[in-house]
Amino acid sequence: MGITLGCLGHNAPRPIGTSDWRATGGDPGNSRYSPLEQINRTNVGRLRVAWIYHTGDRRSEIQATPVVANGVLYATTPALAVVALRADSGTLMWRFDPFANRERESHVNRGVAYWSDGGEQRIFFSAGRRLYSLDATTGRPVVEFGDSGWVDLTVGLGRDVGDAFVVATSPGVVYQDLLIQGTRVGEGEGSAPGDIRAYDVHTGRIRWTFHTIPRPGEFGYETWPPDAWTTAGGANSWAGISVDVDRAIIYVPTGSATPDFYGGNRVGANLFANTLLALDARTGKRLWHFQTVHHDLWDRDLPAAPNLVRTTREGRRVDAVAQITKSGFVFLFDRTSGNPLFPVEERAMPASNLSGEQTWPTQPFPLVPAPFARQSITEADLTDLTPSAHAVALQRFRMLRHDALFAPPSRQGTIVLPGFDGGGEWGGAAVDRETGVIYVNGSDVPWIAAMREAARIPSSTGPPRAGAEVYGATCANCHGADRRGNDRTPSVLGVGTRLSAEQLQQVIDRGRGFMPSFANLREDEKQAVIAYLLDRPAPPKAQSADNSPHALELAASRLRRTSAPYEFVGYERWRDSTGYPAVKPPWGTLSAIDLNTGEYRWRIPLGEHDALTARGVPVTGTEQYGGPIVTAGGLVFIAATQDEKFRAFDKATGKLLWQTTLPAAGYATPCTYAVRGKQYVVIAAGGGKLGTKSGDAYVAFALP
Repeated sequence: MGITLGCLGHNAPRPIGTSDWRATGGDPGNSRYSPLEQINRTNVGRLRVAWIYHTGDRRSEIQATPVVANGVLYATTPALAVVALRADSGTLMWRFDPFANRERESHVNRGVAYWSDGGEQRIFFSAGRRLYSLDATTGRPVVEFGDSGWVDLTVGLGRDVGDAFVVATSPGVVYQDLLIQGTRVGEGEGSAPGDIRAYDVHTGRIRWTFHTIPRPGEFGYETWPPDAWTTAGGANSWAGISVDVDRAIIYVPTGSATPDFYGGNRVGANLFANTLLALDARTGKRLWHFQTVHHDLWDRDLPAAPNLVRTTREGRRVDAVAQITKSGFVFLFDRTSGNPLFPVEERAMPASNLSGEQTWPTQPFPLVPAPFARQSITEADLTDLTPSAHAVALQRFRMLRHDALFAPPSRQGTIVLPGFDGGGEWGGAAVDRETGVIYVNGSDVPWIAAMREAARIPSSTGPPRAGAEVYGATCANCHGADRRGNDRTPSVLGVGTRLSAEQLQQVIDRGRGFMPSFANLREDEKQAVIAYLLDRPAPPKAQSADNSPHALELAASRLRRTSAPYEFVGYERWRDSTGYPAVKPPWGTLSAIDLNTGEYRWRIPLGEHDALTARGVPVTGTEQYGGPIVTAGGLVFIAATQDEKFRAFDKATGKLLWQTTLPAAGYATPCTYAVRGKQYVVIAAGGGKLGTKSGDAYVAFALP
């Protein structure tokens, strides 16, 4: 069953007297707060490495936050295995490989969900299309759950999604005997819908479903073209969910509708895309909602699970929910009514100049707090690291569209600031239960949203194009003409060491993450580009095309799936001629915002580029992935930065109190817990993004 037991075995006694971290956000409300204070302002400078666990996986990136229960730490590896470690020593207890008996898949994973009831303990996690239930003590699949321990995430979506990309990068959340799960789907036409589903923790049976793309008779149906639910995709919750256990309410952030950057075929506001949903945890009934972007054209997914917090208003305590955004906003709502606790106004936004696109005329702006990332750019904001870098940036700036935060994508290119990856991102924010202060890190880097007329789909008859030609027409804009990758997209040099020909075809047919499906390609051209990517001889050309009625209907259906007149040119961070962001620093920050008043307690650059520091440039901050936690010991812990550092700050002042260099960048959010009275802080050091080296380690720190 893909289970490996460590030297302790699964019957080893567990430590007692623990203080746990039982959800990736620390608690059901995703506060990312710990009441532990053994490690505090006075002694944090003495932190040392307590243990390191190496997963042994070759694939880059660990974005997971471990959960800890009863002295056992549960986490995922880059190869999507689950490991159980002694939380005080990092010693392996068991390891479950979901691909021991099936074709291996790959995608990011941000952790597991833990459930217990009496003597039963379960770990829920996803790999590929499968949602697994494991016995937390043994690591073995719970055979009563679904099909001998797993359920198919594509089942119950209400329509056949075929080979469309459907995975769950973030773990579900537990409410009583329900596991409530969101998914990640593709970004282009033909993507799966993002229904929210609640599974019975014992059987895997779906107990309720919420349709994020409404069906006839459901609230929000009129915000789409008629019967859009039969073909539209996205509006999914990939970032995680928060639970108010006492009120039996879940708070669900959703992403954009697909395709991301052209909405001519999905005219309307598109509920419930880009929405914070409050649902009855027991039934899935909508209680209230707030849409943060109408008719999204900027990939402005709500990027993180919201934080439940208690604030003070006019001398009374108010239970609130805070939602950060990629645009750098913090929205704050009354948990029960959904009423904004700070004023929000709808502001007029510019129209699109693309044929058929109908941008929404207004977008919501919270007036308080002020944004934690820049939202506008002028010539005065352009880089001045060198005169030549400034001149090149200025020349391009004058060619780009930059008239508003929500200026739509355009053929000349539109500046998106904050960029497609925020602002805020999946690392999320942390809230201090003692003070009502939220701590949020943000990137401050511009990207470019450029469109072009959609490429004509080649005829199903006639000779196929060569692999290099197919690659140049369909892949090079993102992966680069040299195949070395481009910003969000990985290098495909040597891809044969990571993926087989069959796996490459699966990615081409289904899409993966930000990559859309290219199922519209002719089969012989798929084989040609696969051979090109694997540096193999080109396959023999087909002697004749298939002109059967079935083949012609299939070709026609693929044309219908790719009917948009425009397509996205590709993901591009706007960098200057020296390779740094094309705007002046800071390029990454950490902020403390008082949610009682909306005022900032402090804001500092987070991270530095050593080469610039050596030149005497003040600390710039860096682009970031991963987020903070806050503790009763007066500390904010965060890694997240490009410089591979892990840091602790005084939560009251923002003063740096401790830092260390990790084996690889910590693009994840840490956790903290105690075993037998000793406090530990753990961070995943996986690297592999933003040009940094890869790693395979979980690193634990403690006092000597």
